Amino acid sequence: MATTLELEQETNPWRAAEARFDEAATRLNLDDGMRKILRAPSKEITVNIPVELDDRRVEVFTGYRVQHSIARGPAKGGIRFSPDVTLDEVRALASWMTWKCAVVNIPFGGAKGGVICDPSVMSDDELERLTRRYTAEIIAFLGPERDVPAPDMNTNERVMAWIMDTYSMHMRHTVTAVVTGKPVDLGGSRGRREATGRGCLTVTLEALKRFGWEPSGTRVVIQGLGNVGGTAARLMQAAGFKIIALVEVEGAVHNPNGLDVDAVIRHRRETGSILDFPEAGNLKRDEALCLPCEVLLPAATENVITSRNAAGLRCRILCEGANGPTTPVADEILADQGVFVIPDILANAGGVTVSYFEWVQDRQGFFWNEDLINERLSEIMVNSFTAVTDYAARHSVNNRTAAYMLALDRVAFAIKLRGLYA
Repeated sequence: MATTLELEQETNPWRAAEARFDEAATRLNLDDGMRKILRAPSKEITVNIPVELDDRRVEVFTGYRVQHSIARGPAKGGIRFSPDVTLDEVRALASWMTWKCAVVNIPFGGAKGGVICDPSVMSDDELERLTRRYTAEIIAFLGPERDVPAPDMNTNERVMAWIMDTYSMHMRHTVTAVVTGKPVDLGGSRGRREATGRGCLTVTLEALKRFGWEPSGTRVVIQGLGNVGGTAARLMQAAGFKIIALVEVEGAVHNPNGLDVDAVIRHRRETGSILDFPEAGNLKRDEALCLPCEVLLPAATENVITSRNAAGLRCRILCEGANGPTTPVADEILADQGVFVIPDILANAGGVTVSYFEWVQDRQGFFWNEDLINERLSEIMVNSFTAVTDYAARHSVNNRTAAYMLALDRVAFAIKLRGLYA
């Protein structure tokens, strides 16, 4: 059993990002200079944001925006509002965005933002004032050709509309392409909300082909019923998968014969909890993650699978809908158990792929129908899954290492083609 100190080091997201980078860089034989360029973020912006609260008190919130790389195009990445935001977390997420965009071969670099706050205790007016002031503080670094934010934890279409409007007011003209994940009526893309969950479904179906399985005989456990997990659960059920357990912060519900996903979501909306759903039994979260199943899909936060529970997992396929749900130490345990991992920088790249489509549509001023968006998303996800698994076979590495190697190779190649400005 890992000590508390060891677990803290294991679950530091920046340390995890560094460890995976180092392994891929070593296998690629990257020279020291290129390692230094790719390892360090290009920019780290910290701002202190004064906001007048509804009771007229002034509070100062700390916000971050980290741009990891712009070698292949504008920086791209979400903004999260959470009391748990740290600079290390934002650094790691920004680097993962660089590798994610490279894995699916779209012309973006990586960025991430966050504000240390608790949205659950803030009014809509307070959140709007916070969002607009945060945007104003980092506005010199934003723009369709510079850095394009998107929603993330505790942010949504409305928050993106506030950012877009604030940026546009400063530019003195409407700039829809400065953010993605906007409302459709403000230049958002159809299919964006479902894109990450749909991408998880697509790569899982590709993995099933390798095992010779059909969805109807595939048991799935999903952790998280937010936009990613909830969408993936609905789409997987519609595709014939048997969703045997759903896991949330309050616990888990389990039915070996399969759950009605929409009914569970409706039950949670009505009661405030998924527990005590009439057609299922209650389980603790860790118990549900260790149920026998073909597919485990963590779709909530980082560090769900660690050295403490990895050995107990009984899934055959791990599809990472969340960013960084598995620690490097847990990776080694899963490899020893023969778990087929679809790493986060591939599995959940559907969201940034359709964000790219949204950015393209805004810049063209011409919008696509949802069938075309889903068709193009499927094509990119299938091609990227094949590229990663072929790379893994060719280099005798696991899928995560292959995904990182492929991404690093593409970004390093772009830097070499551009050269260093002096």
